[in-house]
Amino acid sequence: MLEPLYTAAEMRAAEERYPGYPETAPELMERAGAAVAREVLQLFPNAHRVAVVCGGGANGGDGRIAARILRDEGLDAVETTAVEQADVIIDALFGTGFHGEPRDEAAATIQRINAAAAPVVSVDVPSGVDASTGEVAGDAVRAAVTVTFHGLKAGLAIAPGRFHTGEAVVADIGLEHTPTELRLVTSEVLSLVPRKRPEDNKYSAGSVLLVGGAPGLTGAICLAGAAAFRADAGYVTVAVPEASLPVVEVRLLEPVKVTWADALAASAKAGAIAIGPGLGRTAEAMRLRDELLATGDVPLVVDADALHELEPGDWGARAVLTPHAGELARLLGEESEWVNAHRLEAATRGAERFGCICLLKGADTIIAVPGEGALVCVVDAPGLATAGTGDVLTGILATFLAKGVEPRFAAAAAATAHGLAARAAGRQAGLIASDVIAALPSVLA
Repeated sequence: MLEPLYTAAEMRAAEERYPGYPETAPELMERAGAAVAREVLQLFPNAHRVAVVCGGGANGGDGRIAARILRDEGLDAVETTAVEQADVIIDALFGTGFHGEPRDEAAATIQRINAAAAPVVSVDVPSGVDASTGEVAGDAVRAAVTVTFHGLKAGLAIAPGRFHTGEAVVADIGLEHTPTELRLVTSEVLSLVPRKRPEDNKYSAGSVLLVGGAPGLTGAICLAGAAAFRADAGYVTVAVPEASLPVVEVRLLEPVKVTWADALAASAKAGAIAIGPGLGRTAEAMRLRDELLATGDVPLVVDADALHELEPGDWGARAVLTPHAGELARLLGEESEWVNAHRLEAATRGAERFGCICLLKGADTIIAVPGEGALVCVVDAPGLATAGTGDVLTGILATFLAKGVEPRFAAAAAATAHGLAARAAGRQAGLIASDVIAALPSVLA
């Protein structure tokens, strides 16, 4: 359900626990270099000329060992920065200890590697990527494959480093696994979501209240409502302004429809409340948001317009904020570009500032919990980059919360189901939010 994501410090600690370290460090290096050579031989059986670009540290040592083994296998493997004529390039310039921006000479070498036509196999982490955060401050290698040792590094799962990694291959080099602050979510997290039982009724199966749907924005609340039912909710209430009722009555069959004036009363029967899809930013909308946030101890999803000028409250771990990069940037007083470049730090700051869970949307969805590290969900579903899919996620998350799933795991399960449903829809080009909704039951079966 959760797999470790190692930072550079956690990897150093794992190496230092190896029997006899540091005298036995050459054993680890030999295994690492052999793993790289093995992957090159398996993935590129027709390659002959291998350019190995080595730095001065342990990462470079791994590369030199790989080159030696490849030569023993009959390949022309040499340490060089002249990569243009190579069939395969091994990037062993920087390792997990790198952070910041490469110096000019190293940056020029990285540019040369990226400009070459040959596929790149990076050793442990693509050079220029921060292994602990995924941050890329300057030039960074774009690898086809990254052979990483002992366990996946955080920077290989978190953007922008994730987009430099290519296929990540984890090689066992004999170290002991230990707990990590960051963890990768697997599809097994969906086993935490209760399915309907014979003894359930519509309320015990999960009762959800969704609030939003201002005129002109009714599509958002309709998508969230449909997604909540497809995520297996038993009872869904949609609260919209009176002017929006005629539209919502036509678009949504199954949910109960009420006006904003009745939202507080409806919240008394809800197992979870989601505020934001199509809420708008009027004074009335903001007042309703604040009233609902102050109500009881029901789990909350705060999304979209409900994040506008939001101030910290006393909701604690029962609340999940679900911003995209632009929304989180505004909450933190930063620019969107900064959030995209520092996703882990941004999500963590969001969780700490608001004292609740912060789910930062993206290809690497990050779920930060105050004082407890973060969970990372990586599902390759580029079709989700389309309007309305965030509203679908809100409906799924609200349902899982209403079913009693612990909020951080509800967020992880919702992000996972969301991504898997997008993939199950069978296409990415032209995918629309309704396609994701339709595919939800298949991933929750």
